[in-house]
Amino acid sequence: MGWLSSYAGAVALALAPTIAPSFHSTHTLFFQQFPNHLFKCHTFSTLSLTYRKLLVPPPCHALRAAAQPSRDDYDDSDFVVVNFYHFVFIKDPQAEVTKHLSFLEGLNLDINGRVYLNEQGINAQFSGPSKDALKYVNWLREDKRFSDILVQISPSQNGHAFPKLKLRYKPSLVQVEGGVSHLPLLDPSMRAIPLEPSEWRNRLEPTNKNDLTSKEYLKRNYILLDVRNGYEWDIGHFNGAQRPNVDCFRSTSFGMSQQEISASDPLSNIDKENTNILMYCTGGIRCDVYSTILRQQGFQNLYTLKGGVSHYLKNEGPAKWVGNLFVFDSRLSLPPSVYYPQATTEADMTQFSGVDKFAKCYLCSSEVSELRHRNCANLDCNLLFLCCSQCVKDLRGCCCLSCTTAPRLRPVLIGDSRYKKWHIYRDMDLQHSMKISA
Repeated sequence: MGWLSSYAGAVALALAPTIAPSFHSTHTLFFQQFPNHLFKCHTFSTLSLTYRKLLVPPPCHALRAAAQPSRDDYDDSDFVVVNFYHFVFIKDPQAEVTKHLSFLEGLNLDINGRVYLNEQGINAQFSGPSKDALKYVNWLREDKRFSDILVQISPSQNGHAFPKLKLRYKPSLVQVEGGVSHLPLLDPSMRAIPLEPSEWRNRLEPTNKNDLTSKEYLKRNYILLDVRNGYEWDIGHFNGAQRPNVDCFRSTSFGMSQQEISASDPLSNIDKENTNILMYCTGGIRCDVYSTILRQQGFQNLYTLKGGVSHYLKNEGPAKWVGNLFVFDSRLSLPPSVYYPQATTEADMTQFSGVDKFAKCYLCSSEVSELRHRNCANLDCNLLFLCCSQCVKDLRGCCCLSCTTAPRLRPVLIGDSRYKKWHIYRDMDLQHSMKISA
């Protein structure tokens, strides 16, 4: 468990503050030489770290700034979840899929998850024993097209976080109304400018921390845009971000309102040329995609949180963040301490003041103590919702009274468990009925 504790279970490549790049609209490539290490950075893309195992160890500050797990940093059997994406032209994505499958099957790697490829690049979220997961990542990085990927790793304490492997061609790396194949995702100038976590935090800090009513603070000309789903916001978000009025990213329509002013659209009736828009999502890909749509709509000053919330929490902790982070795997909800262990100290826990004030039970609107969604026990409903313990008990894990009488009713989930396939519960009921009749 060495590397899990050292890196708080979330490892992502990051630049040392002394070499953090400024952002430009053009592609700038530079190198910074540390003893025995070479860092290569594209100002519009992600960090590439080349590490060669040498007898002389690198400086401590270099390791902290660019934490890349090695075979000595973890137990091979520890399960992890790996997330990354990268926009790059792939001439023959079907052949690329075949190559990836051949590599995984050839080495019999234990990988479950979603890995999608198309002409615009790759989007991957998968789980597995750390030795297998990182073997796949290192193999991918040997291809110069993917050498710059920003890889984020977090622990999966209960084994696989995904039921099976889906590695295939997919027309859209992200599901958006109308698809994304026509969007200029390969043109960095059309995407939002990525901000390092430290710069993002500085942008959210008031100019005068001792006076939140100062003129400088009140004149901030930016909009904080949460480019996720409403249920993700419900368990955690940046202070000041409006709750998205969507339950599926495909339906996101910020900046598309036909009305001059729309309460659900913070981008309606704003100055597109002078207003700074700070966008964030879980890992970054949704912002990169949606920012190209906004760019085409005439919005000029678009910024995104590089690596998303997960990368921010790993580097900056819960500063300006309240609650947990929703993730699209069996874990569902991760506290900041998973990424940033210092968040468990008393000083950093003050960042969570009010965490139980915004999270409400879907049924009775009371405050919930557990920032974790559950699925309705009615299989044919399966609604994902927040619920207090009393309502869970009263409605037997259902989201409403009518669902409690549904024909395909599953047992109440206990703890952080997830529902299994329906046939398992069906067979259990059948066996129970047979015992009673006998």
